[in-house]
Amino acid sequence: MTIKIDGSYGEGGGQILRTSLSLSCVTKRPIEIYNIRKGRKKPGLQPQHLTCVNAAQAISDAEAQGAELQSQNLIFIPKKIKAEDCLFDVGEIKGSAGSASLVLQTLLLPLFYADAPSTVTIIGGTHVPWSPPFHYLKDVFGAAIAKMGFKIALDIERWGWYPIGGGRIRAAINPAKSLQGINITERGKLKTVTGISAVSNLPLSIAERQRDKGISLLNKKGIEADIEIINAPSVGKGTFFFLLTEFENSIAGFSSLGAIGKKAEEVAGEACKGLFDFIEAKGAIDSHLSDQLILYMAMAGKESSFTTNQITQHLLTNIWAIKHFLPVEIKVEDINGGGRVTVLP
Repeated sequence: MTIKIDGSYGEGGGQILRTSLSLSCVTKRPIEIYNIRKGRKKPGLQPQHLTCVNAAQAISDAEAQGAELQSQNLIFIPKKIKAEDCLFDVGEIKGSAGSASLVLQTLLLPLFYADAPSTVTIIGGTHVPWSPPFHYLKDVFGAAIAKMGFKIALDIERWGWYPIGGGRIRAAINPAKSLQGINITERGKLKTVTGISAVSNLPLSIAERQRDKGISLLNKKGIEADIEIINAPSVGKGTFFFLLTEFENSIAGFSSLGAIGKKAEEVAGEACKGLFDFIEAKGAIDSHLSDQLILYMAMAGKESSFTTNQITQHLLTNIWAIKHFLPVEIKVEDINGGGRVTVLP
């Protein structure tokens, strides 16, 4: 029976599409999504979303109706997940810096359930607004799902910035075998802070200013950090500052992107503020990881839980989409300064 999903529900963005495509492939349940991104400035399928559809179709030998730019209705009928060595280019459909990370996230879960290892290369934006930067995906998300038995190796060959894109990332995905639940409810003490300050096709002094400002702000809070300067290969221009924080029981990441007219010191300040706000709040994982981790917890079939610094509409919308496919109980509890999420199989 076809699962019908209102793409305008809750947060109403592309996450409903991505989660639905992933779980449709895994469960082999056909879906019909309507009102896709209906309330957005540019509703319907944009290049990034259409690439997600086309990529999911390729790895599951699916039939698809409505897979075209600006479409607000999609019928997707998957067959068998195939281990693939494939390449997808967000900019191939229409010049775009659409997120390579979000396309990859659509494919990861299905390919974890393929019968052999896969290698996926995606061309697009690797460090762009409104999506997890490559380094967050690799160092935070990848580390979290590895604890559950989902193994992935990520590499970046070229960085992609808005508005040109053209970045290139590669993922080696091993099938999931023995899965574990995960419980991250206390983050514990802060152990280490590392980071990167990167520029592409801009003076290296900008990256140095970002690094220096970041270290200064962290030192004022009594935090030492090792921050690497990177002159990143790219066809475009951009700057990026990222902090990776390891606590006793969890990992979190905080980043900021440069923009025309935005000072290097401001870029570093935004990422540092994200870290400081997280430390002040309750919760073992940051709100971005909670959005991404819930799908894997639901699939693991084991009791799992986490606390987070914020229960977002994005998280609640993702839970709503998951419940269309999987017979799991997901409890969400508000806690002053954060929240707790528990998955019961």
